[in-house]
Parts: sequence; structure tokens; C-alpha cells
Amino acid sequence: MSANPPESEDALRRAITSHPRVFENNRYVYPVLSRRSGGLSIGINLNPDKICNFDCIYCQVDRQTPPRDRQVDLDLLEHELKALLEDARSGRIFGRPNFRDVPDDLKRINDIAFSGDGEPTAYPRFREAVERAAALKRELGLDDVKLIVLTNCTRFHRPDVLEALDIMHHHNGEIWAKLDAGTAPYYDLVDRSRVSFERIVENLRHAAQRWPLVIQTLLMRIRNEAPPEEEISAYCGVLKGVLDSGGRLKLIQLHTVARPPAESYVTPLPNEEMDRIASAVHRRLPDVPLQVHYGVKTENQAD
Repeated sequence: MSANPPESEDALRRAITSHPRVFENNRYVYPVLSRRSGGLSIGINLNPDKICNFDCIYCQVDRQTPPRDRQVDLDLLEHELKALLEDARSGRIFGRPNFRDVPDDLKRINDIAFSGDGEPTAYPRFREAVERAAALKRELGLDDVKLIVLTNCTRFHRPDVLEALDIMHHHNGEIWAKLDAGTAPYYDLVDRSRVSFERIVENLRHAAQRWPLVIQTLLMRIRNEAPPEEEISAYCGVLKGVLDSGGRLKLIQLHTVARPPAESYVTPLPNEEMDRIASAVHRRLPDVPLQVHYGVKTENQAD
């Protein structure tokens, strides 16, 4: 039985499942509570214009509502980030209504994450944004806090992006790289991008030769059809090719749909299908750690 009253459990559940890009009066920086990371993730939205070079069928960004910002003021972003990090470090943020019922073991800063409403590395001043975040980490004595980017890998071939990722790597950084497919047709179906699948695979391979990558994969039913076995086999083949070329994979994260997607014909995979795919991936890539995040939690599954 839970030690917290039902209303506290409800409040905690809302804090963990709510991932708004807007926090109070902030324009770019927002907190997300995550049981998976065991603490608070400080998100940075470098794409308030909601422009992305992917148009994923499972995307959870509301692109129907016009953006309130179309430019990024890096000075303001840095101010917001410093204020939120100081509030989190001091514990003041946990006095706010949305975070008041957070358990003590989650009252820690896990990471600063470049995520948001589009592809972070497409922001023209991405390197400068990374430099400012890294400098703030040093200034506030937060060396153990990770510096993360959630990216679709489309720009790993650009020198300025590689320089920014190298800065992240030297400041406890992690690259969370999206790979949703093993073949070009399935990639075109799911991610709907003008960037070719071949470019994604090449970028993944070259980046993994420089830094260990976390691979993030979104699995779903499309018009009630789960990913075919041959697609999962091809996906494993892509990642095995990365390893065979001298690349390093730190972790594979398999997710399914958890919030309303862009297309109504996209639905979550049931837990047993997630387990089946996870078993297939583990058989092909036994030396790479694997995490599975389910769409609907059951009594036997932890966050």
C-alpha cells in the first residue's frame, strides 16, 4: 500500500506524466519530472517556432496552435536556465504546486536536455547554446548533471554540430539519437522527412565512432499493424553495422506511444508486443544494454 494519500499519488502522477514546454513565465526552459531518470530533467526548447525537419506520425507536439515565439533570445534562455537550476538545486521548485508531492528520492537534478518542439541541432546557434549550458553547469557546481540532446541525427555531418556535440561529451554529455526504422520505406512511413534514410544511418555510424550513443526508438501500431518481423530484423542489422564499424552504443531505449500522436491511426503497442520485440533485439545485440518503456503500466512493470 502506498504511504501517500490518494490525492498525493494523483498529484505525483500528474507531475510525472505532464511534459509541457512552457513553465510559468519562461519562454524556453521547463522542468520535467522523470521516474526513469530518477529526478528532474531541465528541458531547453530551441525550436519555439515548432519547425522540424521530421514530420513523425507519432509526434506529440501541438502544431495546430501557432507558436508564441519564433526566435530564441539566448540571453533570456541563459537567464531562465540559471534561475531554474538554482531553484532545483536549492529545492525551492519542490514547493511549487506541481512538484509539492514529489518523493525525496526524486528531488535531484538528473540532466539538462536540449529537446522541445523540433530538432535542436537545426537551431543555427546550437553550439553557442551548448557552450552556455556547459558554462552554467560549471558555475553552479553541477558537474554530475548530464548534458543531453535528443536528436534525429540529420545534422551529424555538419562541422558546427559535431563541435557542439564534442563540447557536450566533455561536460558529462549524452547523445540520445532517434532511430525508428531499419529500412528506407518504413522510415519514410514513420518519420516523413526529406532527409534520406541513408544519411541517417551514415550519420549514426560516424557519430558512434566518436562518442557512445543512446539509441531511442519509438514502436507503434500503424493502422493496427505492429512493426513486421523483417523490419525489426533490419533495424537490428543497422545497429549491428554501427557496432561492426567500430561504433559504440551505450543503451537502446524502446518506447511506445504514451500521449496523443499526430495521426489517429497510430496507437501504442501492447506490453506483450513490446516484450517480443525487445527479446528479438536482445538476441541480435546481446552486449548492448536495453530498456523498455511501456505505454500502459501494469502491476508487474516499474517506471
